[in-house]
Amino acid sequence: MKLNLIKCHGSGNDFLIIDEYHQDISFSDEERALLAKALCDREKSLGADGILFFQRSKKADAKMRVFNSDGSEASMCGNGLRCIARYAFETLPNDRLQIETMKTILAVEKVTSIYEDIPTFKVQISPVSFHVKDLPLQIEQDTLINGEIVELSDNLKFTALAVPNPHLVALVTSEQLQSNLQLEISQVVNGPNKLFPDGVNVSFVVPLEKGHIFVRTYERGVGFTNACGTAMSASTLVTCLQGFNDYEQDIHVYNPGGKVKCVVHKEANKYSIDLIGNATYLFNAEIEVNPKNAEDAKILKQEDYTSETKQYERLQQDVAAFLEDKVKL
Repeated sequence: MKLNLIKCHGSGNDFLIIDEYHQDISFSDEERALLAKALCDREKSLGADGILFFQRSKKADAKMRVFNSDGSEASMCGNGLRCIARYAFETLPNDRLQIETMKTILAVEKVTSIYEDIPTFKVQISPVSFHVKDLPLQIEQDTLINGEIVELSDNLKFTALAVPNPHLVALVTSEQLQSNLQLEISQVVNGPNKLFPDGVNVSFVVPLEKGHIFVRTYERGVGFTNACGTAMSASTLVTCLQGFNDYEQDIHVYNPGGKVKCVVHKEANKYSIDLIGNATYLFNAEIEVNPKNAEDAKILKQEDYTSETKQYERLQQDVAAFLEDKVKL
């Protein structure tokens, strides 16, 4: 079959958008997994962290399903949701949109650019849960907030939360960030282990100054990524819990792929996060592919969005200059 798609990124976290809403196509979940494994291969195909399937919804304006590059399905993806938000606003007539995800329906909104001439979208990240059963994390207590997991480290303190993807967050020094500690911990909890039977996203967070943090994430099903939207949201919430940042305030979140802004909302004991950042198109393409033999896909034509790419590179240069004396990678 011939298939039209767009490659895009949020904070350097890149995806292929496949439109099942407007195109007369439909895949089985097995075919979605095969497509993700094949088309996301950076050496042999288009390359990406995952595929975003844009679909019709009976509950909202549209639906997003996310398949990682290893073929697994993610319950949510904040950076991907921004990309889907842009695509939805460009292809649907509505001024306000809600997108169905695996576990909830989330509001999306086009907002003022985070950087000159960069399409920027605000997406809602929720629900938030600190119950270890929602990750799941198999420990004796019901929650883990700034606590120890002796099996993983004798000096770090972790917070476990689901947003709704599972996250394990630790506030660290720049020196700890440069070490192999994050990789070692991530490989343990994403391999066969008793703590996290389904794996978990692992984020190391360096508080820079009030309202500014750096986040690096090892993403379940992907590995180290330029950015993970739900991880940046979860990490921002953790810094508010620990008093480094304030609720209801813009917090600048830097990552290896660029930057976003997050705002943490607290009402009683319930939390939600606004994730605000770019949705940048890299190229559109037409391919010939058999979903059951996706590794043999052929690119028929491709058109690059050169000006968008260059503008985001300017943002990255400014981020690198800001981080130069604060975080060494």
